[in-house]
Amino acid sequence: MNKKMIFILTVGVFSIINTEMGVVGILPMIAERYQVSISTAGLLVSMFALAVAVSGPTMPLLFSGFNRKRVMILVLGVFTVCNVISAFAQHFPVVLAARVLPAFFHPIYVSMALSVAGGSVEKKEAPKAVAKVMMGVSAGMVLGVPVVSYITGLTSLRIGMLFFAAVNGFVLLATIFFVPDLPVKEKMSYGSQVKVLKEPSVWISIAGVVLLNGSVFGVYSYLSEYMEKVTGLSAEWISILLLVYGLSNIIGNILAGRLLSSRPMGFITTFPFLLAAVYIVLFFLGYLSFIMAVLTFVWGVLAGAAANINQYWMTTAAPKAPDFANGLFLAATNLGTTAATTVCGFFLSGMGTPYLMIGGILFLLLAFAAIMFRVLGQRRLADAGL
Repeated sequence: MNKKMIFILTVGVFSIINTEMGVVGILPMIAERYQVSISTAGLLVSMFALAVAVSGPTMPLLFSGFNRKRVMILVLGVFTVCNVISAFAQHFPVVLAARVLPAFFHPIYVSMALSVAGGSVEKKEAPKAVAKVMMGVSAGMVLGVPVVSYITGLTSLRIGMLFFAAVNGFVLLATIFFVPDLPVKEKMSYGSQVKVLKEPSVWISIAGVVLLNGSVFGVYSYLSEYMEKVTGLSAEWISILLLVYGLSNIIGNILAGRLLSSRPMGFITTFPFLLAAVYIVLFFLGYLSFIMAVLTFVWGVLAGAAANINQYWMTTAAPKAPDFANGLFLAATNLGTTAATTVCGFFLSGMGTPYLMIGGILFLLLAFAAIMFRVLGQRRLADAGL
């Protein structure tokens, strides 16, 4: 695959994630514009995420046999049109509907972009190609909120929301004119793809992804609270460190792509201990501003790497059904975020803010157990000649 197409896929994934996350920073303005409560405006985020979790295992599977370029054009077209409708809608229910509809198409584009990138190079180099597309995910999560907030503050809510459509539209045109035709060379039946769920290693991998992603986002969801209550940082410094965390995610994507290409098993089995070490130090020394600043960067790098590990772990468990596997990856990561945010919230409210880290460590221990369970199972099969 040429660099131009990798770039288009990366920006395409950014445009999808930007639509999902960018609205977070303008929720107060949306609430004011449509005269709804902030919690009601928050449905634009929660309902979008729920739609992604529900459609993750199904929509990529349903579209797996169609020409990939045409499917990408369809998804980007839906996102562009719906974002234009959102920008000009006069009533909140219309905005909500225009947000939820494209969310069901979200897993199709992201999973397909990852599959196309990974399948365009030699098997050993696939993690590097996927890592470049995953940078679009990190950029969407990191840059979407501040960029849309800045544009909205400088202009208006409508212009800010039209930014979503503009990015989608740009990638739509780039896909039409610069992405070659991408027919499916080996079309698999839906039944043969779903059949991978009979493999125990697939379910073990799903559990591992749920737990590993939960170990990251269960703690990250309350990072601002931790920085304020434990470290005692001001709102300005918290914003700066959150940006540092997000930008270091991109570094983590790059490093993970290289390590998963050269020494995947060693990196994956070591990873839980690296992240656990960060949590342990933060538990004991998180009140020190310097330690918090340094470890926020390190943590961000590891969090970016975790996203690549999760995608690699899921797709290598079902290599014959890459689109379906990427859909399972998206569903599992969303499920892990939801579950871990709840569990870590219990630690925070029941024992105190510092004990948030205990929840993250608990998920890491369980993730390591799931990882080793699959690794040892594969070794037994290899020893048996199967």
